[in-house]
Formats: sequence, structure tokens, C-alpha cells
Amino acid sequence: MANDTPSLLKTPFHAYHVEQGGRMVDFAGWEMPLLFTSILEEHRQVRTSGGFFDVSHMGRLRFSGRHARRFLDRVCTRRVLGMENGQCRYSLVCNEQGGCRDDVLIYAIDDDEFLMVCNASNRAKLLEHFEAQRGDMVFKMKDETESTAMVAIQGPRVMEVIGRFSREIPTLKRYRFARKNLLVIKLLVSRTGYTGEDGVEVILPAGGLARQALKLMLDADGGESDLLKPAGLGARDTLRMEAGMPLYGHEIEEDVDPLTAGLGFAVSLDKGEGDDRAGRFIGQDALQRIHAEGPARRLVGIRLTGRRSPRQGMKVLHNGEEVGRVTSGCVSPTLEVPIAMALVASAAAEVGTGLEVDLGRETSAGEVVPMPFYKAPKPAAAPATNTSS
Repeated sequence: MANDTPSLLKTPFHAYHVEQGGRMVDFAGWEMPLLFTSILEEHRQVRTSGGFFDVSHMGRLRFSGRHARRFLDRVCTRRVLGMENGQCRYSLVCNEQGGCRDDVLIYAIDDDEFLMVCNASNRAKLLEHFEAQRGDMVFKMKDETESTAMVAIQGPRVMEVIGRFSREIPTLKRYRFARKNLLVIKLLVSRTGYTGEDGVEVILPAGGLARQALKLMLDADGGESDLLKPAGLGARDTLRMEAGMPLYGHEIEEDVDPLTAGLGFAVSLDKGEGDDRAGRFIGQDALQRIHAEGPARRLVGIRLTGRRSPRQGMKVLHNGEEVGRVTSGCVSPTLEVPIAMALVASAAAEVGTGLEVDLGRETSAGEVVPMPFYKAPKPAAAPATNTSS
């Protein structure tokens, strides 16, 4: 009998992951490394030095042409109009009810050319949505996910390494990017991040050139083999939880709006009003109503007692009554205490409010605390180099 199970997609670094002993798992249709040594060890490696993450599974969609900017302003909650070339901007793509179809990063490459990075699990859904919303607007949309690779190099010593072969990259401001050449390899290097640490993300052509570029980047530590190490999806998850960063399918979903999820900074509620040429976005009417009435729920951080880890879906209690559910949780490797992100009733969302999480056989007491749970120290200035950029 034929096997109808579709084969998993593999990133250009798949062979490297296997060589390094990566424990490979199915993640959104891609075969990705969950871990190489342990989640705890890889987490601490990123917090103290530097880690390399393969994020090639994330979608990369290029928009170009006369109406590319106008179209993105239609489907994104944040203004694309007015973005400077070389700027990145975090945004949401919403449905008509204001729920999150996905959270994305927009890269302004030129006046009429943009790159969107989206979540792997939502790429097909977004492509279908964008085609349905195209209307009479004139632009090209190209899915470059499988023709390119993407890595994230994160940690307090990463800029020290980058500075050994580029003067420009360590001077990039947050949410900016530059296009560089590494020998014959064309790179797009941005400074955003998803771990709470300093670092860069690199987009480059797939194939042998990607593996060659990886070797050059990892060899840039000058022989200090412990400076940069590979890290898997497990550590990426615990790192982003400590940094209070949302994950699609946990903190945000089709039935969770960005205001409820604490992402109001990424929503331009007055978009398209007055003389604003950006145009209104899909879901704006619904989000304006939610803003006026106030969200019924809010995303909060909870710091707990005990040693057991809270998990997604566990009940959150206030004075014995259920007020919400955990969206993400772990025992923080850095703080060494259980932490959780949860959507709770707004009345129970103020910092300092005492809450409990129902762990099943017992409950764990805690309180609402500000997020992020952990904030990295301000990075030191990059060292001077005598190499060319």
C-alpha cells in the first residue's frame, strides 16, 4: 500500500543538524531540530554567549510593484506608508473580526519592494488570503521560502563575532537591516530578534552557498569553539517566553485580537483617517470597537511558586474562580522559577494580583508581574576591527 503521508520539507542546513546530533521533529511540515544537547544547556548558551538558530522554515514573501505598499497597508495593522528603506516593522495580519491571522515582520527594501517574514504554519493560509484581497491592485507576490535560507544568531557575544568580518552590521539600529556580500554570497542582515538578546537574522540564497556561509559565520569566532553553538526549537521557545514575546498558536490566534494580546503598539488604529494616505486595514473597525470598550481579557505574565511547570491550557484561578487559561509556560532557566503567560479577565490582570494555576493534582500560587520576565543587560559597544566591511 502506498504511503500517502507527505514528506517533510528540509532546510538547507538539515545535514548540518544531523551531523551535530540534532533531535529532529516535525514542525509545521518541516523537519527541524528540537535540541542538540539539552534545552537548558542551549538556553544558557544563548544567554551567556551565542547561539545559532535555523529559522529557514519561516515564510519569506516578496511584494513588488506599483501597489505593493498600498496592498500591505490594506492587510497589515501597522503603517507601511512612510517606512524608510532598510527599516523593519513588526505588524499583525488580522481577520475582519480583529483576530490575528499571523504576526509578521515587514522589510522595506525599496519604495515599491517589501519582504514579509511570517510563521511557517501560516504561510499557505496567508498566501490564499492575500490572493483573495488583491482586487485590482497591481503588484507581484513571490514566495521565496524554499529558494532562500534564514538563520538567527543571538546572544551577548554575537556582535563581537560579527564585528570580526563587518564594521557596519554591529552599528545597525534595532529593527533595521542591511544588504551585504560575504565573498560571493548576497546576504540580508537584520537586527530584530526573538530571544531577548542582541543579535542578527540573516537571509541568504538556499543550497550550497547557504552551508558555506554558515561555516564562515561559525568559524568567525576565531577558534573559540564555545562562543557560538547550534540551538534548537526548544531553547528558542523558553528564551522567547522569558522575553515575554508572543507565539502564534499560543498567545495569538484567529480568535485573539492584538489589543487583548498586549500588541497595541503594532496597531495603527487611526490608519487611513483624515489625510492619512495609508488606507484602512482589514479588521480596523473591529479593533476600534474593542479599543473603545476595552478588551474583556488581557495577556499577563505570572510568576509562580513551587517547581512544577505550567502548561498551555491550564486553568488560571482568582479567589478560587476560573479567570483565564495559560497560553505558555516553563520553569525559567535564567530565573529558576516557574513562569507563565496567560489570557485572563481584565479585572484580574493588574500587576500584583494574586493568581493560581491549576496544575492538575495541585494548584500553584503566583502573582501577575510585568513582562518581559527577563531583560538582557544593555550590550556593550562593538569592538573596533581592522577588517573591511
